[in-house]
Amino acid sequence: MHCKRKVFSLIVMMAFAFCAIEAKDVGFISRQGHQFIRNNKPYYFIGVNYWYGGMLAIGKDSTKGKERVKKELDFLKSQGVNNLRVLAGSEGYGLVNGVERLRPSLQPEQGRFQPDILRGLDYLLSEMAKRDMVAVLYLSNNWEWSGGFLQYLNWNKKISDSTMQSKMSWDGLRDNTSMFYSCEPCKQAYLKQVDFIMNRVNKYTGRPYIHDPAIMAWQLANEPRPMRTSAVEDYKRWTSSVASYIKSKDKNHLVTIGTEGIMGTDESAELFREIHTPPQVDYLTVHIWPKNWQWFKGTDINAQVKEVIKRSDEYISRHVGIARALRKPMVIEEFGLPRDQHLFSPAGATTARDQYFKAVFSVLRRSHETGDVISGCNIWSFGGMARPREGQLFWKEGDDFMGDPPQEEQGLNSIFDSDATTWSLIKSFADTLLQKNS
Repeated sequence: MHCKRKVFSLIVMMAFAFCAIEAKDVGFISRQGHQFIRNNKPYYFIGVNYWYGGMLAIGKDSTKGKERVKKELDFLKSQGVNNLRVLAGSEGYGLVNGVERLRPSLQPEQGRFQPDILRGLDYLLSEMAKRDMVAVLYLSNNWEWSGGFLQYLNWNKKISDSTMQSKMSWDGLRDNTSMFYSCEPCKQAYLKQVDFIMNRVNKYTGRPYIHDPAIMAWQLANEPRPMRTSAVEDYKRWTSSVASYIKSKDKNHLVTIGTEGIMGTDESAELFREIHTPPQVDYLTVHIWPKNWQWFKGTDINAQVKEVIKRSDEYISRHVGIARALRKPMVIEEFGLPRDQHLFSPAGATTARDQYFKAVFSVLRRSHETGDVISGCNIWSFGGMARPREGQLFWKEGDDFMGDPPQEEQGLNSIFDSDATTWSLIKSFADTLLQKNS
C-alpha cells in the first residue's frame, strides 16, 4: 500500500511538471524606480479589465466556459493585449444596495470559503501562462456588485440586512462603507480571504499562486475609498498595513492599492500621495470615469468628446507629477465611454469611444517613448463573445458575463470582440509597445 502511494504521488508530480513545462514562464514583473521590468527590459502594456475571467470555467457548463476562456485569450493575444485585470475575491449572496450581485461567491458566509470557485481562476491563470500573459488580481471591492466591504460590515452587525438589501442614497452608501476601515472584525475577515486566495495552489499546474509568474500584482481591492473624511486616518493605516501584510507573505509579486486617484481619495492629491508612499506599495493607479463624474451630459457624446479628452488629460497630468516625485510607475487601469448616443447594443457606433481611447493611448505612447512613469493602461472593459439580452437591461443569474457588472446596464461600457474599429486601434498601439518592449 505504501509503495502504491509513492507511485501515485510520483505520477501526480510528473503531471504537474508537464503542465508547468507547457506553460511559458514569463518571469516575474518587478519594479526598478519608476518603471516595470520584465526579462531585464522596461515593460509597458495595453491591457483590458476582464474581471469575470476567473468565473467562466466554473459555470453550469464548464466545458463551454473553458472554451470561451481559450477563444477570448487567443483573441486578446492576437490584438496585442497581454495584461488582464481580474477579480479574485467575492463575498456573500443575494441583493445588495438594491441590485443582484454576481454569483457564485468565493465566500458566501463569513469565514466559509468555496475552494472550487477558485478552480476557474486556476484555469484562467494556467491558460494565460501558455500565452505569455499576466494578471493583476484584486482581492475585494469597495462597491457592492461583488459583495465587498458592505458585506463584511453586514456580517459583523454594523449595517442591518434591510439596509444592506435596500437601495442606498449616495450619502448613505458613503456613510456605511466608510465604517469598514474602523471595523476590526471586518478587516480581519477580509485578511482571511486574502490568505485563502494567496495560499492557493493551482489545480492545473501545481504551482502556488505566490510562485506564479502569470500573476503580475496583488491589488488590495477595486477602488477602495475612505468615502468620508472622518475615515481618512483609518483608511491610511489600512492601506499601508495590508500592503505590508501581502509583501510579508509574497516576495515575488508587486502590490498596489487599486485607487481611482485623486477623485477616490477625498479629492485630495496629498492623500493620494501619502497612501502610495510606503515602499510596500509598488505603483500608482488611476481610473477615469467621464460619465460617472458628469464630464458630459445627455446622449450626444460625440459633441462633447473633446471636452472629455481635455479633462482626462488634466486628470492624468495631476497624477503623473505625484508618480514622478515618488519615482514609481503609474497605470491608467480603468477608463471607458459608452457607445455613440449612449446605446447598449453591439450594433451601436463607437466613434466617440474610439477617439477617446486614441487620446489615452497616445498619452501612454508618449510616456513610453520618453521612459516616463505611465507604464500601462487597462481598458474598461472586455465583453468578449458575450452579448446583451434583447429587452433586458441588467444581468441575471445564468446570463453570460460581460464587461459590465450586474448593477450596470449590460452593454454600457463593454468592448465586444465584434467592435472592429476599436480593436484595430488597440492593436496598432499595442503592436508599437510590443515591438519596443522586445
